[in-house]
Amino acid sequence: MYTVTIKGERRSCSRGTTYEQIAEEYQEEYDHMIAAVAVNGKIRELFKEVTGDCTLEFFTLRDPVGDKTYVRTATMLFLKGMHDCFGAEAARGSRVDFAIGNGLFINPRGRVEAVKENAERLKRRMEELAAEKAPFIKRSYPVDEAIELFARKGMRDKERLFRYRRSSCVNVYELEGYFDYYYGYMLPNAGYVRHFDVMAYRDGFLLILPQRKNPAVLEPFRESPLLYETLRESEEWGRRIGLENVGELNDHICNDSVSDLILVQEAQQERRIGEIAKDIVRREGVKFVMIAGPSSSGKTTFSHRLSVQLRTLGKTPHPIALDNYFVNREQTPRDENGDYNFECLEAMDVELFNKDMTKLLNGERVELPNFNFKTGQREYRGQFLKLNRDDILVIEGIHGLNEKMSYALPGDSKYKIYISALTNINVDEHNRIPTTDGRLLRRMVRDARTRGTEAERTIAMWPSVRRGEEQNIFPFQEEADAMFDSALIYELAVLKPFAERLLFQISKGSAQYYEAKRLLKFLDYFLSVPGDSLPNNSICREFVGGSCFNV
Repeated sequence: MYTVTIKGERRSCSRGTTYEQIAEEYQEEYDHMIAAVAVNGKIRELFKEVTGDCTLEFFTLRDPVGDKTYVRTATMLFLKGMHDCFGAEAARGSRVDFAIGNGLFINPRGRVEAVKENAERLKRRMEELAAEKAPFIKRSYPVDEAIELFARKGMRDKERLFRYRRSSCVNVYELEGYFDYYYGYMLPNAGYVRHFDVMAYRDGFLLILPQRKNPAVLEPFRESPLLYETLRESEEWGRRIGLENVGELNDHICNDSVSDLILVQEAQQERRIGEIAKDIVRREGVKFVMIAGPSSSGKTTFSHRLSVQLRTLGKTPHPIALDNYFVNREQTPRDENGDYNFECLEAMDVELFNKDMTKLLNGERVELPNFNFKTGQREYRGQFLKLNRDDILVIEGIHGLNEKMSYALPGDSKYKIYISALTNINVDEHNRIPTTDGRLLRRMVRDARTRGTEAERTIAMWPSVRRGEEQNIFPFQEEADAMFDSALIYELAVLKPFAERLLFQISKGSAQYYEAKRLLKFLDYFLSVPGDSLPNNSICREFVGGSCFNV
């Protein structure tokens, strides 16, 4: 018999008892389905057995660990459906490309026609497996055997990935004869995947899943055509240059060709920035370039590089930070916890901004404010501006795309740009890298360098940052005139040595320990690229340092 401690209470269990059996006894105490368990501080899958005295902590679908486990499990279930309905080649060749809202876009790459009938067939097979409660079986293979296994199955992306594996073993999952690899944890069986839908979309399929904030409800899919086109463009660019996954990136690093890769990627971004600048100039009457995007998108570097491109076209750009239009600290709204809410629109002096911008548009001379973040007060320091014929204001801020922020300005005087780091490289064909992971690592490295902020604090604040983005940025992204992907295909290899040092400082007792361990495991796939190989105007420099711009 073993002694198991749960919520401070001890109980006994016999040898052979699984964590799933224990979780079933406690499920009614939780609002959402239990998806994983921490055993003495280490995450374990529910189908594992108790092996000794331990303390348990359960994770539900509302927890990041549980949510990621559900998505991972549903993804393998979908690919098993592809395997059963359309053959091994269809499953092997499908790529889990990116997320759009609550949908995962999975590209069959021409192996299966993306039509309604095939989507319905896939869904039915997934439902059959869920009804059968088909189990996920996990086996640990020596690396050489895992390479041989996936080579036999034609999964060259995984074969290449494992050649750079540092640990001696690889965990492989099987679902009724279908083998695959995933970094992270799985649910015990397909029956746990209770809420999902499959629909044909463009030239692929969407696997629609619940959002973490409400994991028992499957919300309707909402189209984001501009975001989709930007994501597909980035994915197709990676395919054209032959770099779609981490294994291929590691090959470049080992072959000393990563310097050329960096130059090609930077040139590609500069070309896109130049195209946006030309579009701005083509639209006569544009005086306000409004730039917005989520945290750590590289907005500041982008605005500088865009300004350079505008200068080459005969324009005179003037940068303006919307942050200088914060209301004074005592007028700042507070959130439900009593903390200042700097991300809501009410934290901005919207009326003053529109008044100043309207005066500038009318040719008047205006003294612009400067917000003192130490005192929390607006100040005036003699910064006057008057717009001439070729002058353009480059305005950066969280509410730049929200019409309420610039309600008084004519629509044809504004050009709106949405920028985000839309990570376009996968771990392998079936393991995508969430864009939020890339931005979190960017922010962690920058906060440590510029503010001395520990990674533990950055991770702790990230859910709040994400809530602010979902409320104030994402709803307006489709209103942009242009969308820019600031992600660099090589950047995670550059961020790795900076981030690892910070993540290893988070102790086991911290509430952020599990997230730190997950990120460390993720970074372990990458070989490192030295930061001194970057151009000094690279967006990545905004985070690792050494930029030629004041960022």
